[in-house]
Amino acid sequence: MRVKDPSPQTPPISPREIAARKGGTPIVCLTAYTTPQAQMIDPVCDLVLVGDSVGMVLHGMPSTLGVTLDMMILHGRAVARGITHACLIVDMPFGSYEASPEIAFANASRLMAETGAAGVKLEGGVTMAPTIRFLVDRAIPVMAHVGLTPQSVHALGGYKVQGREGDRDRVLADARAVAQAGAFSVVLEKIPAGLANELTQILPIPTIGIGASVDCDGQILVTEDILGQFEGFRPKFVKRYAELGALGRDAVATYADEVRAKVFPGLEHAFGDVQPTAAKVAPKP
Repeated sequence: MRVKDPSPQTPPISPREIAARKGGTPIVCLTAYTTPQAQMIDPVCDLVLVGDSVGMVLHGMPSTLGVTLDMMILHGRAVARGITHACLIVDMPFGSYEASPEIAFANASRLMAETGAAGVKLEGGVTMAPTIRFLVDRAIPVMAHVGLTPQSVHALGGYKVQGREGDRDRVLADARAVAQAGAFSVVLEKIPAGLANELTQILPIPTIGIGASVDCDGQILVTEDILGQFEGFRPKFVKRYAELGALGRDAVATYADEVRAKVFPGLEHAFGDVQPTAAKVAPKP
């Protein structure tokens, strides 16, 4: 008897589908660096980003500049194992795409081939537009990133709001350039809300805000930030939805107390015929 083929699973959301969400229901995006984290956020996210923020959040680096392509591939593979629904995008780290479009293609294609990601994200506007076009023309979907670009933190003079006063035209030009180059969406980081609203209105691709505006086409935050697991600093644009860091410290402290008091492990955690020490009969005098 012929066995019926199992019903095919719905494929993950594609970059093309994300692009089609322009002006529609807000796009939910979060970061992930591990399989369990990906499994936790995948059912409710439209897009999951393996961000180079992993360097600061998981590896204790002072910035994202020390993150390597191999690190992004390692974490990208881990996250891919936990994704069945969301569009999976992986950051291209500092130094992996700036030198030339050809180098960017070699590294982006490796990133996608070795992680199974649906596309890559890279920082930069007018300067990187030719590279974005080069990648898109070669079937690599690109999510752009303008405004505050953390890989340029030294050139920008720190993690400052971008797009104010004389800097406004630069951010406008950067956003227009990446859209014209074929990016399927663009992250707007740490720019004034009015400018973010203007870009959301004029750009044909979805805008994904982080410290931008509620009226962007979507929002992205670092998962550890919203869960209270990263406490190195707290950006103004982050809302804490839980304080798992504090809960975790309390749990670890309770475990340590119970081990020292010989309360843990209890009988329910042991194997075989085990009797508690306190139940032993003292010898007769």
